[in-house]
Amino acid sequence: MAYICMKYNNNVKSLLCGSLLLLAGSASFTSCTDWLEKEKEAMVAEDEAFKNFRNFQGYIEEIYSLIPDKEKVNYCTAWNFGDDAVHNPEGYAHMDHQVDLGNYRNWYFNTQCWLNGDRSSLWRNSWYCIRKCNMGIEQIKSLVGSDEERDLLLGQMYFFRAWWHFELMCYFGGLPYIDKAFEASQIPELPRLSFQECADRCAEDFERAASLLPLDWDETLAGMQTLYKNDLRVNRFMALCYLGKCYLWAGSPLMKEFEKTKTGGVPQLLGASSNGKTYDYDVAYCQKAAETLGRALDLVNRGAVKYKLAEYRYSNIYDHERDENAESCYSDIFYTVKQNWNMPGSTEAIFRGAYPGANSANWNCAKIFGPKVAGLVDHDNIIHHPTANLVDQYGMSNGQPIYLVQNGEYVLNPNSGWDPEYPYKNRDPRFYHDFVFDGFHYVLSTDALNDNQKKLEYCALYTGGAMRDIDHASSTGYFIQKLVPHQCNQGDKWYDWDYSFQSYVPYMRLADVYLMYAEAQAVVAGSAKELKERPTYCTSLSAVDAVNALRDRVNSEDYPMEHVQAQFLDTKEHFLDEVRRERAVELSFEGFRWCDLQRWLLLTEPPYTQKYSHEFERLESDEWFKSHDPKDAHIGNFHKEELITRRFESKHYWFPLPDKDIYLYEGFPQNPGW
Repeated sequence: MAYICMKYNNNVKSLLCGSLLLLAGSASFTSCTDWLEKEKEAMVAEDEAFKNFRNFQGYIEEIYSLIPDKEKVNYCTAWNFGDDAVHNPEGYAHMDHQVDLGNYRNWYFNTQCWLNGDRSSLWRNSWYCIRKCNMGIEQIKSLVGSDEERDLLLGQMYFFRAWWHFELMCYFGGLPYIDKAFEASQIPELPRLSFQECADRCAEDFERAASLLPLDWDETLAGMQTLYKNDLRVNRFMALCYLGKCYLWAGSPLMKEFEKTKTGGVPQLLGASSNGKTYDYDVAYCQKAAETLGRALDLVNRGAVKYKLAEYRYSNIYDHERDENAESCYSDIFYTVKQNWNMPGSTEAIFRGAYPGANSANWNCAKIFGPKVAGLVDHDNIIHHPTANLVDQYGMSNGQPIYLVQNGEYVLNPNSGWDPEYPYKNRDPRFYHDFVFDGFHYVLSTDALNDNQKKLEYCALYTGGAMRDIDHASSTGYFIQKLVPHQCNQGDKWYDWDYSFQSYVPYMRLADVYLMYAEAQAVVAGSAKELKERPTYCTSLSAVDAVNALRDRVNSEDYPMEHVQAQFLDTKEHFLDEVRRERAVELSFEGFRWCDLQRWLLLTEPPYTQKYSHEFERLESDEWFKSHDPKDAHIGNFHKEELITRRFESKHYWFPLPDKDIYLYEGFPQNPGW
């Protein structure tokens, strides 16, 4: 009787060509000799693993468990490689700072990086899971079950084969598309495809998945066996959304440019500057993206799927206190508190990995966003904080950006109404939700604090303030609280067991789908007028409607937010600028910014290569903040100071492949410049 066994390591050949020990529903990795030490009952034979739906689904469950949890691949982790975040010095060894230095090769060894993390690795897990999908597809004939069961199994495997390829492509460019489970003795000398060629193969699998999977597993006979526990299983809507994303990425300026210059499937180096090409999309791919994403959003607006935008209704926006009449909560997309360790996602998360487990955030992401001065936040001194240039992307409540980009510089927008003496007044409501700024009431319960910690109850984030210590606090003037609330501190102790604090950053959520649709539809619009028109493939939304839907959901009487302003609707290029800014704001710190700047050909271009801080003098007394809203504070001498300027070359548009893999065969070459 054949057992399926595989040595799990970093080598692509081993991952593609070996065999796999199947423990149905298990997430453990086992070497080719370890199985000999297993109890006989723990072994799963090949003819057992694939014989019926329950066993086969158990085989697939491992794939879900191997989706990297970006926040928890190590005790402290890094996943924001764009211009949106910066580390304090103790975190300089982490991958996001190594990206700042241009040291992309560090991903091979950096266990804090989800590309190759200690607990989970995109690189290793991708090849492993692609092989699992191929083995399962080849073994589907062994199944004794119904047509529905067969479709569910095949749909998941086609989806995951495409998904793992696509995630790799976003960082490494086009790759061989693996659609066969090779024998251990083989070296699969498959040619490296261009990004667009590889995207076409992904699209075929995503389409297959969409044709086979249901919109709701609970409405299938097989899914009823796990009724109300199917939220994380892939479905038709997920497949459609990823199909649309795949087409949009293939149609983006970087991918179009590399397609024009490729030789032998390998993207060639761009010129010294990509300036002027950032609006040069592949219209044919964007047309497919707009049609696919439009179909998906029509399902949402007809109520045909369970997904909808989470509500943005707070009785106290700074403390993320949900309005008692709100049916859902925006913060619940990213974390839950006192909900019995409930998986975050709310009504909006589309694609996530497996449930992370109780108290899984306590030793990593719960403690990497706040100040470590006087031990105010527990653990070591590693802190993620936002760059001031990301803060400046959050515009005004009148719908205007604070800055425009002209000739590689941020230039003050004369229509914004922003006042540097009152820089936090009348901002986009998401600013107040996502950031901790000067005068913010940081610790709500001070009983457990010592005397030094009690002095930090209110944030002192002005230049020279107690929370501007570069080693233990913020170098930029802000902290992030979008993903982890400020109550994760030693006074409020939201990271203690009693609060059941759970966190997870989704790979895709509905707001992203709105923004991808807006971008794709803007590209295919023949005129500025068409930006406001609803196409036949999305009868519920125009490109402008899609962006305004996100602004409408954060609009309230206390914190108003206006639509995209007329000056950005005169050309599709101006509208695309607003879509891109909206992505920076809405999807901040969720791991998308680097990929966005990359595919827009802006990664090497100023001002996106710069990270800076806000420096200012506090003009209000410390006592003033105890009885006033910090957004109304009057400050002086507000200005920017450069922290980091990235010296990127064209090679930095892709991460390098591991050297040990490019030596496997001639047709698997390294990315240019590495």
